[in-house]
Formats: sequence, structure tokens, C-alpha cells
Amino acid sequence: MPRSLCQITDFSADEVHQIFDLCRRMKNKEIVPKPLAGMSAACIFTKSSLRTRVSFEVGINELGGHAIYITDNEIKLGQRETVADAAQVLSRYLGLIMIRTFAHSDVEELAQYASVPVVNGLTDLVHPCQILGDYFTALEHLGPKDRYSIAYLGDGNNITNSWLNLASLIPIDFRIGTDRETPPDEACMERAKGNPDSKILLTDDPKEAVRDADVVYTDVWASMGQKHLADDKGSKLRRFQLNSALLEEASSKAIVMHCLPAERGKEITDEVMDGPQSVVFDEAENRLHVQKAIMVFLLEH
Repeated sequence: MPRSLCQITDFSADEVHQIFDLCRRMKNKEIVPKPLAGMSAACIFTKSSLRTRVSFEVGINELGGHAIYITDNEIKLGQRETVADAAQVLSRYLGLIMIRTFAHSDVEELAQYASVPVVNGLTDLVHPCQILGDYFTALEHLGPKDRYSIAYLGDGNNITNSWLNLASLIPIDFRIGTDRETPPDEACMERAKGNPDSKILLTDDPKEAVRDADVVYTDVWASMGQKHLADDKGSKLRRFQLNSALLEEASSKAIVMHCLPAERGKEITDEVMDGPQSVVFDEAENRLHVQKAIMVFLLEH
């Protein structure tokens, strides 16, 4: 069976660190692997994207492969034919499959029946490539540390769940500031709490979440596919806006992260997004580098 990335917990803690090291060496041009030379890779998009599409297509090309962009209108995954059948057909043509979609179960089924690696580009449950790239960005800006304190503000969504998954593997002091009606996935919470080297806090007090944090992170209050809930979530989460007053509660050396796209003036203000502590565009760049490292790792294992 090929290795796939459905969520971060598909890796061990040691493998996560191997990917970070591989990412660093590839970004610095110390190594230039071409594991996709002579092969094509599918990029399946049920959800539209800027960063995911461009970073994966560029990354696949830089790894020697040819990227094929496939929309849901073309294949109707799970409707025109079963996910299992599509997985077996695509495996006959391709060296790797990336998928960005709504249902996490579609990614898991694709990985179950494919005979090539499958990479989760995002689901409603998790966003693993984003968070691995974010942690790599923290390593670059803050240097190695036994345990970063990371404050997340906003909706308990796929970003929150993926940070929890990473905290289940490596030590993280992860504080979630959210409304009591917008918590993260319970299974991800319990998994993270099972790591004795991590600290997990769920609070409805934004200042408690941010206090002395190394990283302050936020995301849109209503994710793609949930825009009909934007007003309701906005009213619940308005007090978790990442602004300069709240940022003062964090460490003076704290960095600010946002996975993008941002709804400026809502979950984050311009003065913070464009301020000296912001690393949001470094995060966006590192999606390319960490995804290349993930693909190389999967193809070599």
C-alpha cells in the first residue's frame, strides 16, 4: 500500500520532523529531487482555491511531474461512479493524486483504493498541509523551541482541528479562543489531550488564549461552504477579532498567522495583518515548500 496524507496523524512524530528537515533542505536548494519525473499528478478540486491550486501545480512541476487540474464538474466524484472506481482508474494513469474537497470521507476512500499516494489539500474536517507549513514557518521565524505556545482565535474549524492533530504528535501549548457554540472537533480535542507533552486549553476568553503566546493565529469566521452562517458566526466571534489591543497580550516577539484568504476588518485588522509581526505571506510561500516535501516523502515511502 502506498503512503497517503489524509490528516497529520497519518504520520508519526519522527516522520513529521523528517518532513520539516526535508522541507528546509529543498527550500535552500541543498537537494533538488525529481520523484515525479515522467509522471503526471491529478489535482482534484471540489472547492475552489488560489494557494492550494497554484502551490501544488508549481510544486508538482518542480518535482519533475505534470499537473492535471480536474474540477468536480468533470468527474462528479462519488456520483458518476464510485470513489473506489475512480481511485483505481486514476491510479493507472498517475503518480500521485491531490484532492481539495468538502467530505473528509471522500479523501479517505480515495486513499484506501488508490495504488498511488493521495494528498489531502483540504476538507471540512482538516487542512494538514496548511498547518505543517505553518509550523515550519514558526521554526523559521522563532527558531527551535521545546514547546511553542500557539493561540488560535475564531471558529473551531479545519484549521483548529489540524493544529490539534499536530499537538497530538509533538509538544504544543495550544490555546483555542472561541465561543462555546463554535468548538473544534471533539475527537481531535481528545486525541491532542492524549499527548502528555502538549497543553490544550479551550476558552471563551480571548485574552486568556493570547496571553504570552509565541504565535497568534486566526482564520475566517465562516469557512467555504458555510457562508450562509457568516452573520450568525460573526455575531458570536466578533470579540475574538485579532487587533492590536489583543495582540499586546501576546509575547512581544510573537508572530501573527492567518491561513488566508482573510476578511480584513472582521477576524483580523489591517494594522495587524500588515504589521511587523505578521508572517502571513511567508506562510503562503511555505505551502509550496512543505507540500513538495510531503510529496517527496510519500513517493519515497
